[in-house]
Amino acid sequence: MEEKLLYKIHVMGHVQGVGFRWSAIREARNRDIKGFIKNLSNGNVYIEAEGSIDQLNIFVEWCKKGPGFGFVESVNIDSFPPVNYTDFRIES
Repeated sequence: MEEKLLYKIHVMGHVQGVGFRWSAIREARNRDIKGFIKNLSNGNVYIEAEGSIDQLNIFVEWCKKGPGFGFVESVNIDSFPPVNYTDFRIES
């Protein structure tokens, strides 16, 4: 079985109010990634995504483009040991 990692991802740009979170949920679930996504008060989006390195790297590439609405300026990623999330959801 492939080793799991946890990526803590900050997505900066015009990423709120454009369907980013809902599109990210669909992408994460399609790739069997677990974790959560939430809007930050500064207008950015924060994601904790857990899966294999291949799954996560594909997801990060999607995050760099977003759903096609809005604009992603940059994506920062930090890697951590997994915490065993069981689903992928929106947090407030």
